[in-house]
Amino acid sequence: MIQAIGLTSNPRKELPPAVDDVSFEARPGRVTALLGAPGAGKTTTLRLMLELQRGRGITYFRGRPLHRIAHPSREVGVLLSEVPGHPARTIRGQLGMVCAAVGVPIRRVDEVIEVVGLVSLCDERLGTLSRGMDRRLGLACALLSDPHALVLDDPAGGLSVTEGRWLHGILRAHAAHGGTVLFSTDDPKEAARTADRVITLEGGRLVADQEAADFARTRLRPRVAVRSPHAARLGALLAKEARAAQRSVEVVREDGNRLSVYGSTCADIGETAFRHGILVHQLADETGDMGPHATLPAEGLASATVVTSALLTSTSATSTSTDDADAPMDDAPMDDASTEDASTEDAPTTDEPVTAVAATGAHTPDEPGPTAESRTRAAASPGARDLPQLPPPIAVRQALSPLRPLRYELRRATGVGTGYLTAITVLVSSALLSVLLARIGHTPQPRLLAAWPRDCPLPPAALGAGLLGALAFGEEFRHPALAADRGTVPRRLGLLAAKLLVASVTALALAVLTVGCDLEMLYLVYGRDLAGVPADWLSLSASWIGLTVGCAWAGVLAAGIFRSTTAGLAAVLAVPVVVVPLVQKTLAGPSVRKAAGFSERLRELLLMQWPFGGARYIAAGARLVAQPVGGALMLSLTALLCAYLLTTLRSRVR
Repeated sequence: MIQAIGLTSNPRKELPPAVDDVSFEARPGRVTALLGAPGAGKTTTLRLMLELQRGRGITYFRGRPLHRIAHPSREVGVLLSEVPGHPARTIRGQLGMVCAAVGVPIRRVDEVIEVVGLVSLCDERLGTLSRGMDRRLGLACALLSDPHALVLDDPAGGLSVTEGRWLHGILRAHAAHGGTVLFSTDDPKEAARTADRVITLEGGRLVADQEAADFARTRLRPRVAVRSPHAARLGALLAKEARAAQRSVEVVREDGNRLSVYGSTCADIGETAFRHGILVHQLADETGDMGPHATLPAEGLASATVVTSALLTSTSATSTSTDDADAPMDDAPMDDASTEDASTEDAPTTDEPVTAVAATGAHTPDEPGPTAESRTRAAASPGARDLPQLPPPIAVRQALSPLRPLRYELRRATGVGTGYLTAITVLVSSALLSVLLARIGHTPQPRLLAAWPRDCPLPPAALGAGLLGALAFGEEFRHPALAADRGTVPRRLGLLAAKLLVASVTALALAVLTVGCDLEMLYLVYGRDLAGVPADWLSLSASWIGLTVGCAWAGVLAAGIFRSTTAGLAAVLAVPVVVVPLVQKTLAGPSVRKAAGFSERLRELLLMQWPFGGARYIAAGARLVAQPVGGALMLSLTALLCAYLLTTLRSRVR
């Protein structure tokens, strides 16, 4: 159950709040529609419920507010807008990445893709998807963790009639197996046709909370749909007779040969057409849009003449059409000709029914899930046979594992070609630059192997490592796959450790490949004279690896703090441009004492013998840090790490 209590958004300067004291319930096993015109406060209400926007009030999901749920994605499946994924990532890659984030097996991807009908498009890029396919992918992401509740903002907006019918069938199937469904819409007919309960908002306030049948009877205007080749003549006759009889009848000319008549009945219109010899192809009672008295209380409309029958929760308006163009949604499929003639406002028929075979819904330890026998009964029920198939439930949850953020980061980094393109660019530019420097001369061999001119702040490999590190967090904020249920990209230390580890491995590989490619190019162009290994290769290798890994870490931390790839790369460039001159100026002053014997004193402090000659490595590390570039990089990393931890603690306190 979802219980929203006193939801109120913060005031907007001199304007009233977009949502003011909205309270309602969405019960399990039922589909609840949040209805309102554009600007009524539907999206703001959902964002307040999901704690994506600041305000007052609280929302309980099965008795717990969202910030008290350890894994919100397992409790609530969210679809608020387009899928926030990288345009170059494939559908399978996006779902696999989300699987790693929520901690479900990778095989879940194939199950969900099959249910939402994206099997043939699983290798398509997200940037090429149509609106309907994007909605299917968003629903797949919402169903991926087998949540108990689904919260969707205008899920059928912009979809065709067939795609909208399919989507609402999935929502109905989820509710039929015990789940809670809450969706927003601005179409009253869609709400009355597909929901069990309709909650109406107007101006940010709750104006009605009704069952769908009561909503259709009291808040929608009944009308008669007429289709005739002589629609204009019939409309004029109906208006003329209404004026003569002093009756309030409104005739609206629709597209083609269709009329919508408000305030009359099928019998009166049929008699008029018969008297004047007008051929009629369709004559059907329908539920129209919300009329001018839609905001009045239901008691004020109780005395009105009801022409249409009450709408059930999963059927459309009852039709008396001679060609069945407005058949109920659960009837047999129409033929192609009838489908083409039907209006987009009418409820079309469904495709071939698929038997639902499994239940869904996350279950807490104190709320055991349904047994196999109950699932079998649910699947065999008469209503379930007409609902779309749902993915099978997740029987066993994966325990918390430190490998989950690492698995997520690996799939994120390898799912798009940005990293590969960056690495290729670095290797090619580094090889060409090393050949050019060797031709000019006056460049030491270590700088030739690193392709590092004296006038450049950093070599290409270090810049590439910093860019890849900045992309690790920059893409999270640009395409926030982790923020669908909470609004902001999480800055957990486990995710940071995974990003730093992957960035370190990437930088190390880039450093080794760069030196190898430069050696090979120098050997091919100039022979063995410039392709030799320096005598102090060990200390040079340590410095080279430390430089590339440090730049990668600086990019990760800066992008995580400032939420931008550009800021991360700028922080990498600021180390040699800004910090190194400051360190050099500090070290250039007079020195009275030196740190000779540092490793021996450190060993005495720890009261133990360094194994495997550890004192030598400690001294080498200290010498690296004592260098201007090494000291500046270490100082920058320390400042960035402290800022990241401070930001993380601040967000948790908030």
